[in-house]
Amino acid sequence: MWSCVSVLGQHTNDVKAELDAETNIIKIKQNFTYVNESDKGLNMLFFNDWNHSYSNKKTALAKRFGDEFKRSLHLAKDKNRGFTRISTIVDDSYSGLEWERTKDIDIIKIELNETLEPGESMEIFFTYEVDLPNSRYTGYGHGYKGGYYLMDWYLSPAVFDGKWHLYPNKDLKDLQTDATNTKIVFTYPRGLYIATNYNVDSDIDFSIGKQALLSGKNRKNCEIVLTPVRDFTTHKTRFLTVTTDIETSKYDDISQGISIHKIAEFIDKNLGKYPHKNLLVSELEYNRNPLYGINQLPNFIRPYREQFQFEMKFLKTALNSLVRETLYLDERKERWVNDAIVNYLLIKYVDEYYPNQKFTGKLSRLWGFRSYNLAKLDFNDQYYLLQMLSVRRNDHQSLSTPNDSLIKFNQKITNRYKAGLGMAFLGEYIGYDLVDSTISNFYQEFKLKPRVYAKDFENLLKKKSPKEIDWFFDEYVSSRNNIDFKIKKVSKTEDSVTFTIKNKSGTNVPISLFGLQKDSVVSKYWFSDIDTSKTFTIPRSGEDRLVLNYDKKIPEENQRDNWKSLKGFFSSNKKLQFRFLRDVENPYYNQLFYFPEFKFNVNDGFRTGITVDNRTFPNRDFFFSLKPQYSSREQALVGTASFTKRQFFNDGKLNSISYSLGFGSSFFDVGSRFTTITPLTTFLWRPEGFISNRRQFLLLRLRSVFRNIDPSLVDEIDTEPDFSVLNARFGDVDNNILRFRSWVVDGQLANDFSKVSFEWEYRTLFENNRQLNLRVYAGKFITNDTDSDFFSFALDRPTDYLFDLNYLNRSQNATGLTSQQFILAEGGFKSIFDDRFGNDWILTGNLSFNIWQWIEVYGDIGAIRNRGEDARFVYDSGIRLNLVTDFFELYFPVYSNNGYEIAQPNYGERIRFVVTLSPRTLTGLFTRKWF
Repeated sequence: MWSCVSVLGQHTNDVKAELDAETNIIKIKQNFTYVNESDKGLNMLFFNDWNHSYSNKKTALAKRFGDEFKRSLHLAKDKNRGFTRISTIVDDSYSGLEWERTKDIDIIKIELNETLEPGESMEIFFTYEVDLPNSRYTGYGHGYKGGYYLMDWYLSPAVFDGKWHLYPNKDLKDLQTDATNTKIVFTYPRGLYIATNYNVDSDIDFSIGKQALLSGKNRKNCEIVLTPVRDFTTHKTRFLTVTTDIETSKYDDISQGISIHKIAEFIDKNLGKYPHKNLLVSELEYNRNPLYGINQLPNFIRPYREQFQFEMKFLKTALNSLVRETLYLDERKERWVNDAIVNYLLIKYVDEYYPNQKFTGKLSRLWGFRSYNLAKLDFNDQYYLLQMLSVRRNDHQSLSTPNDSLIKFNQKITNRYKAGLGMAFLGEYIGYDLVDSTISNFYQEFKLKPRVYAKDFENLLKKKSPKEIDWFFDEYVSSRNNIDFKIKKVSKTEDSVTFTIKNKSGTNVPISLFGLQKDSVVSKYWFSDIDTSKTFTIPRSGEDRLVLNYDKKIPEENQRDNWKSLKGFFSSNKKLQFRFLRDVENPYYNQLFYFPEFKFNVNDGFRTGITVDNRTFPNRDFFFSLKPQYSSREQALVGTASFTKRQFFNDGKLNSISYSLGFGSSFFDVGSRFTTITPLTTFLWRPEGFISNRRQFLLLRLRSVFRNIDPSLVDEIDTEPDFSVLNARFGDVDNNILRFRSWVVDGQLANDFSKVSFEWEYRTLFENNRQLNLRVYAGKFITNDTDSDFFSFALDRPTDYLFDLNYLNRSQNATGLTSQQFILAEGGFKSIFDDRFGNDWILTGNLSFNIWQWIEVYGDIGAIRNRGEDARFVYDSGIRLNLVTDFFELYFPVYSNNGYEIAQPNYGERIRFVVTLSPRTLTGLFTRKWF
């Protein structure tokens, strides 16, 4: 029979745990008293078992890793995984309880023998073993600094507030569990030192090891760090006791202690008293959520003073840990509140203690660099800058988006920074004192409360605000719509100025207007309720320029049209600013950048030249690039030019439309030049759930090609030198390290031919760590009035008449190493055939399968047909060294229609290779996990 307690009762949790260092297994006996604090009877309970999320390749954690192009957990050996082996679960009458794992695997469901009525409690006894994962995956587990970092390591109750909140582990550190009064008797080996977020009531040696008695009142899960060296130091201040291993070698211990005291005082002043005896601030937690930006540079070139660097590192980690330990919000659903508080206080700390700190630190004073806009940015400007990186890609998501639905860049950076900027925005609008007191009051009122919601924070802000701020929650928090205003139609008299403010994005938030006289602010106004556009009149106070959002406190998408001069038309024109390399956007100048560029291919030789463009950081919606270059081999001018305008869409699956016009000129053989002109429109779709890596695109272009052919080669070129092809291409790509799928339909129409092709590709990584690659290509001419194979389908090395492929040597008579370059296109065969072309149809299949790590066997099979002839059956096979898929690969043919190629003369000339030299393509290899 269950015992009856107050509805306000607290779960209690008694844990006896013994760690075996040889097996990395913790044996646990857990006595949990569950109190039904709801108004509903419960027939089942759910407990989180996040240690088990490492157990196989189908868990939510493993799938999340796959989405982020991390294959470490998928390839892990069982000894490095995490498992929980439950022996028994019994109730307080020692009757066994039926239990099972849910579909999420790391959550268990327990069927109760009797209904647990509201206000009643029951005891549950667990006996189980926790086999710890290797720390290489998330930082938690065995192997951390030669010891252990235990996080979410024992069973904890899921939250029930009328419905169950069941969240699997996705490496987001957002476990949703009820707070409990917990005592832990933890036995661990000698030679290790313990640090924890709980109270250490005792820590003693005994015959077989050490035993620590840990306790936490109204706490969530216990973190334990065990290291063979005493890395953690406890700092006791008047405001807070901190246990930390964050330090810097060039900042002495006494100075670190002074900085920690300063930070503790700041936290106490802005949030209030921390309710627990100890706060754990660990290096691992900082590394999981560092200060992104220039702070990520290696230590030996980091441009900040050691004191500032240490304090920002410590403050950010301490605030994240403190808020998470005391505000029991649903971080999976409403983490933006925590982010708003933490990042607002980070901004405030710099404003108070380091108001002159520059984003680039000491670099801002360097000759040659100090004139750049980047050098002039304050440290806190990075919040706007990095947040806008996602906005300008149209990858941003609303603050109310669940934590596990955010793409990595937004989860780590954009949404955190936007939340902090939002509070600063409110501070400018309603007053910083009100925002400061609201945050402090919210923390004091709701810390340690078992149920806290974002609505509580909203209600408190609205209650304190003297102005209407529904827009903040309806527009800024709940919407992904951007903020963008501009000034139009300015007129003036001796006494007043009349102007129109246009709301370009339709996001109805307040906007600030500054009146400037030279560089001094002489007036400031706030305007609101501008749905589309509204006209205002202000008195003249000596202004010679009106500027919207001059202090950049509002995270506006585009600030380039935010100002109007009152001196006349010509003074409104922006000055032209030239910069070497790159700079961040300066809205008061028309910026052009120039830098040298070097490329190489056999036909042009070394291409040296200069690039001139207007690409700023972050990206713009209109950009152009001019790249005149000199060909060392042909001693002639070559190069490219492009102009692109992007249009983004916030609603629906259509993400963007790009309109481009491109020009290019280069050499494809000795003395033979090709020039292309290409108007292009591209549509891009992505799922409304941005976390998916699936993309769809539609490309429409007219490629016009003009060729000047060397007289000595005229007889070898049997097509008209000039032609145009209307090309439409639709593709659907789902990119994942565990599974890649794509298909593309391509149609081409020209004066002499029309054809259509289909390409399907599939890659999968099996549970036994074998990878299968499949590809099918089919093409058919609808009409074909050509007399050559220039436009024909090819088994290998297509002619690339549209000049899309990045050949190192485009000559049809190419020999030597560059002729062995392989680009997966059309037939996709690796063996070189004398009769490779077909002017009617082609059907091929390509397969590869790894036999050991990156060593694979491959095989290609297909048929190709010329008009008026029978189809030819072709095949090849060999060994593939798949070092980095699509970037660096080697192919060694073994057997094909040519016979045993490995036994034939000059075998080295038959080896094919894939190499990618494009910096943009290589960069994509590292950035794909972020967006």
